[in-house]
Amino acid sequence: MLYTAYELQRSWLNAASTWASVGADLLSNPALPFGYSGLGPVMASALEVFAHASAPYGKPAFDIEAVEVDGTSYPVTEAIVMHRPFGNLLRFTHPGLPADAPRLLIVAPMSGHFATLLRGTVARMVESCEVFITDWADAKTVPLEAGRFDLDDYIDYVIGFLEHIGPNAHMLAVCQPSVPALAATALLAGRKHPCRPLTLTMMGGPVDTREAPTSVNDLAMQRPLEWFKHTVIATVPLQYPGAGRRVYPGFLQLAGFMSMNLGNHMLSHYHMFKHLVAGDGESAEATKAFYDEYRAVCDMDADYYLQTIEQVFQRQSLAKGEFMHRGERVDLGAIKDTALLAVEGERDDISGIGQTRAALKLAVNLPESRKHYHLAPEVGHYGIFNGSKWRNQIAPVLEDWIRQHDKPRLKVAA
Repeated sequence: MLYTAYELQRSWLNAASTWASVGADLLSNPALPFGYSGLGPVMASALEVFAHASAPYGKPAFDIEAVEVDGTSYPVTEAIVMHRPFGNLLRFTHPGLPADAPRLLIVAPMSGHFATLLRGTVARMVESCEVFITDWADAKTVPLEAGRFDLDDYIDYVIGFLEHIGPNAHMLAVCQPSVPALAATALLAGRKHPCRPLTLTMMGGPVDTREAPTSVNDLAMQRPLEWFKHTVIATVPLQYPGAGRRVYPGFLQLAGFMSMNLGNHMLSHYHMFKHLVAGDGESAEATKAFYDEYRAVCDMDADYYLQTIEQVFQRQSLAKGEFMHRGERVDLGAIKDTALLAVEGERDDISGIGQTRAALKLAVNLPESRKHYHLAPEVGHYGIFNGSKWRNQIAPVLEDWIRQHDKPRLKVAA
């Protein structure tokens, strides 16, 4: 019922958005009298803001066409190198990379947004690395016959992707996947698997949510798991390939994030309106580009969502040494040679300061020389992996860490 109501509202807004866009074009047309009056541009700007805010958003493309390295521009090649029902493995490279360039697996969050949210992360790291990224599928597009997908499957996918890339790779987990990526690293380390990563970088991840809990953590703790099952889980309607699948809808995730900073989002749209009235199209387009990505959301399989809520946010199982993967306890003490880098943002309101750094304490058998912590000043959650501070301040720290530990490990039989 919840999903059906949303689809009805979306259909109405799609029509309203189209009419608003037509009205904006008419009112700003210099061939018509309204285009010259003082009221015309104002009304056109208001309609354009409404049309953009209510427009439908599908899965965006990465669209990384080229990167500049040392003053030279190189074309970037994007390819699917591994296909699985709940997510593909993408590869980005360019002809300027040396043959021995580090190979980096970026584990994108499965948290309601597409992997393209990390477009800036990929574009920056492909300058010096052969980049792979997990391109998670929208659960409503995955047929029921593909089976379920939970946190155990997520870890299996990460391990499978590392095996496909091969030994001596590096791994970067952004936000939520810090937990499954750390668990996967520990499992591979315990098996002395040759494909365990040389380095694991975790950025803004909820490894131990008992440290500096945020409003996101508080919500998960204040409600029992049954509340989430009965309140936010919906069934995919018939018009989608995944009809009948139980999911946590992306539109609910987006509504939650928008409500956390509603004032800021309203102010951003007001500034967009002012830029349009003043004829500053460049500034307005920058805001539009951000929200085009931010409002492109996807559904999560209910099993994965609920298991994450319970194990990561309510029980902190990994931090307490109680996390189980298919009957096997995940022992972070098994990590003895994978270098760990924890990155946090000073102004992160999603993962509080200390939640990611906790991973360094939990890896009790890892030498201190293979641990590093970086606190990015005046950086919020999104700024950890996107924007100028990511490109100029955080990425160089990550590149140096990879370079420092990019030494081939002797192959050991799995």
